[in-house]
Amino acid sequence: MKLPFVKMQGLGNDFIILDDQHSGSNSLEKIVNAEFSRKICDRRYGVGADQILWLRKPHAAGPDCRMEIWNADGSTAEMCGNGIRAVAFYLHDHGPKPKLHSYSIETPAGLNEVKIKGGNHGHPRSVAVDMGKPGLGALVASGGETLEVGKSFLKFYEVSMGNPHAVIFVDDVAKVPVESIGPIIEKHPRFPKRTNVEFVQVEDASNIHVRVWERGAGVTLACGTGACAAAVASIVAEKTDSSLNVKLPGGSLHIHWARGEAPVMMEGPASEVFRGEYHWEQ
Repeated sequence: MKLPFVKMQGLGNDFIILDDQHSGSNSLEKIVNAEFSRKICDRRYGVGADQILWLRKPHAAGPDCRMEIWNADGSTAEMCGNGIRAVAFYLHDHGPKPKLHSYSIETPAGLNEVKIKGGNHGHPRSVAVDMGKPGLGALVASGGETLEVGKSFLKFYEVSMGNPHAVIFVDDVAKVPVESIGPIIEKHPRFPKRTNVEFVQVEDASNIHVRVWERGAGVTLACGTGACAAAVASIVAEKTDSSLNVKLPGGSLHIHWARGEAPVMMEGPASEVFRGEYHWEQ
């Protein structure tokens, strides 16, 4: 079976988009599963990606599409910040309602409004996303929670952006052994659904540096929800202002959160890389 796909990326966080919005009886329902996700995301034997973004019909009238996320390890995710920006551009350029500047996208975490900006007079395109109100762990306000990892004790801030995050402040992100400590924290008993992990170095009141271990994908060049979680923790801890640049290995995102009931606003780029057909044999 030949499956058409579009490869997209947001700050180097890469995705395989499968458009199943109007497939009818030819839906990918019987194809997309854990085994399929592991194989197509494999960087040697498949297309290669951090996640699949499966576009489907919304559950109800209103949203422009539904985005479901499958990780490279075969697990699923509730939300993907870089991915939703990629989907916004896909809908704008190729979707059933092309050339709009605003879209409503349903995810397992809820409904997100996205707005495409720029693209005129030489200005690069970006997508602004309403990421919703963050969820804060019970101990965030008191300075975070302590996690025992081996013989070490790490202080982390628990933040939900529709998916779970553990934010850890460090002096130098370049010196953190993310590849070895990331999976330990991800699967720590403290997190029954596993967690994404962000290591954050504060540069000044308007800039932070972040390295990410993504639940289900490992080390990635960027994580949109992780950038939001890191920004929220930085604001709550009074280490930064309410608007800041989050610098990741793959590039920067701008995050704004006015605290309280306000939503987290994220803005950044995404782009199409290539398109093709994946030959799938069950």
